[in-house]
Amino acid sequence: MKSRREFIELAAGMALAAQSGSAQDEVEEATITELQEMLTKGQIASIDLTHRYFTRIDRFDKNGPRINAVIELNSDATSIAQGMDNERKTKGVRGPLHGIPILIKDNIDTGDRMMTSAGSMALAGYAGKDAPVVARLREAGAILLGKANLSEWANFRSSHSVSGWSARGGQTRNPYALDRNPSGSSSGTGAAVSANLCAAGVGTETDGSIVSPSSINGLVGIKTTVGLIPGAGIVPVSRRQDTAGPMARTVADAALLLGVMAGASYGKALDPNGLKGARIGVARQIFGFNDRVDKLMESAIDTIKKLGAEIVDPANIPTYSKLGEPENEALLYEFKADLNSYLEARNGPVKSLKEVIEFNEKNPKMELPYFGQDQMIKAEAKGPVTSRAYQELVTRLNRLAKRDGIDTVMTKLALDAIIAPTDGPAWPIDYVDGDHFTGGSSMPAAVAGYPHITVPMGFVYGLPVGISFFGSPRTESKLIKFAFAYEQATKARKAPRYLETVALS
Repeated sequence: MKSRREFIELAAGMALAAQSGSAQDEVEEATITELQEMLTKGQIASIDLTHRYFTRIDRFDKNGPRINAVIELNSDATSIAQGMDNERKTKGVRGPLHGIPILIKDNIDTGDRMMTSAGSMALAGYAGKDAPVVARLREAGAILLGKANLSEWANFRSSHSVSGWSARGGQTRNPYALDRNPSGSSSGTGAAVSANLCAAGVGTETDGSIVSPSSINGLVGIKTTVGLIPGAGIVPVSRRQDTAGPMARTVADAALLLGVMAGASYGKALDPNGLKGARIGVARQIFGFNDRVDKLMESAIDTIKKLGAEIVDPANIPTYSKLGEPENEALLYEFKADLNSYLEARNGPVKSLKEVIEFNEKNPKMELPYFGQDQMIKAEAKGPVTSRAYQELVTRLNRLAKRDGIDTVMTKLALDAIIAPTDGPAWPIDYVDGDHFTGGSSMPAAVAGYPHITVPMGFVYGLPVGISFFGSPRTESKLIKFAFAYEQATKARKAPRYLETVALS
């Protein structure tokens, strides 16, 4: 729990920011580059910027529409911002993230006064050390405003879950229609970035947890090649599939944040003519789950043609329908093994998946009010990852997803990337029946461990939907180039209006 002194520090920062009045408009929809220009010209200081985001969190997250995307504020953010301002004056700028406030998902370890809980009261406590990706962000001068809510345990607790809900954080709401789901599991990051509660954010994905909430919250999200970004210090589902990634309002901001996280540079990929001459395949088999999404996709294909790309249609993934069952089976083995390893190494209240399950059973009103933990129970019943059954399963899964899947269609059709609708529009928050996921394209790249980027494509009854670009491993630069060209030609993102429900007229 926060001390009285820490709450007073945060309240003072919010009160100071509230005096800025119409200056709040300066941060709404501002890109990282624009904010950095303001800082460089002395039009604003990082401490002021931090206070303004704190005020937006107070106005839109804790009051007003009550999006409930932020699970914890960083009581050290103001002092960190002041330090970045002082360093700017005395030593210069570290880079494009110097003094820029961001939020990170609450399954990423930090060695400060913020907890890392994965949304679970069983794990609520302090990690004691920064994850390597957090260390990179700090070294780049980023200010961690706080942590974002998530689907508890990165949505690997129940097959009947409600995305965006956690015992510690409660329910995050969709800023475009407050009775709709923000998707997950990077629910809070998606809703917060979309609502301009920070400059950009960091999510994590096993299968869909970056690209789905990005699509549904009108954002750009990049699920990287597994291994491109260090995965240590992140509460795991599967080390084989897990990766962190940026979530931002523009492709340029996402590329900039990815550059810091991956220790690379993607600036040259920001080419408005980037689709010219590219061969882009259409995964037609992933269409059909929503007529209005299909219509937007057909318009997107026409746009991509006009931008100079050669369209190959269809470009279906031969093994697509065979991935779901073995993926979930493998994840059950991996969740048990990888979570146990993480918990054993951490100085925390629970040391194994078995103890997490027992905690939930002892605290049902707190942890199990809406849905159970059948996925956890199934995982606990699995044998070790050294077993022959698991090894044969992963060999089969790798063959289906890589060699006989994405690799086959990319090579056979000489493609540069594959496109598909990322998701359908957001479904209603439903504690009775759980999530109403209708369809999406995250699985092939997720299972293969390959890169996937989603970009805003348009709206269905005022709810955002995205288009996905995915392809071969380590082709992030190429995918960013295609996504940027598409984004610059369409400019499909619109800021949320915090409607109580969907406007059908």
